[in-house]
Amino acid sequence: MTYVKPKKSLGQHFLKDHNIARKIVTSLKADGVSQVLEIGPGMGVLTKILVEQPSYVTYAIDIDKESIAYLEAHLPTMAGRIIAGDFLNMDFTTLFTSPFAIIGNFPYNISSQIFFKVLENRNQIPELVGMIQKEVAERIAAPPGSKTYGILSVLLQAFYKIECLFTVHEHVFAPPPKVKSAVVRFTRNQTLALDCDERLFFIVVKTAFNQRRKTLHNSLKSINQNQADHPIFAKRPEQLSVDEFVLITNLIGTKISI
Repeated sequence: MTYVKPKKSLGQHFLKDHNIARKIVTSLKADGVSQVLEIGPGMGVLTKILVEQPSYVTYAIDIDKESIAYLEAHLPTMAGRIIAGDFLNMDFTTLFTSPFAIIGNFPYNISSQIFFKVLENRNQIPELVGMIQKEVAERIAAPPGSKTYGILSVLLQAFYKIECLFTVHEHVFAPPPKVKSAVVRFTRNQTLALDCDERLFFIVVKTAFNQRRKTLHNSLKSINQNQADHPIFAKRPEQLSVDEFVLITNLIGTKISI
């Protein structure tokens, strides 16, 4: 096999610019990790550079059988480290016994799901570097007060420092996507656990942004059953920092049924 046909159903847009590929790989600091997992390697434009790095061992996972066959044929040094499967259903503990980093040109149709999976395993994943839709990159890196600040912004920023590193134009992909792309880097912060009920925190954030134009007094009525009162409830969700969402979570308390 000399070529893998990009599949629209898998959201595949293969990067073909080797300079950008190298820029993505060098954006990965990989401090304190000896293993890196690439999501959706496709035809291995990143993989070929990753395997050259002496400081870590690279693994790759892809749901596309054609991509798996291509990598096995063209990157024999990756034997035993190319995983045929779905990243979203992967049990990391079966492969990684220590922290590992994640990298990839992520399928845009599942980038949010990838990030939620990373959040669930945040204490095992200290760093992520990935290419995603530019609009999504700007949204997750947005500060409080921004119109694009939302659910993923708060949840990710609670546990990671988010950086938009650079923009990538459509013409460097095959096929070209209809949107611009951007490379982001997540670096785990010092927050081991939030100072509140984390399950309730997630519910508060999602409920608040589901009606983002309303004040928190109105948008959180369904879960603020014990009628916690505080001036902060007069604000709208995009005005709140992570710490303020922690405050609201504690004000609402754990007496509600979740």
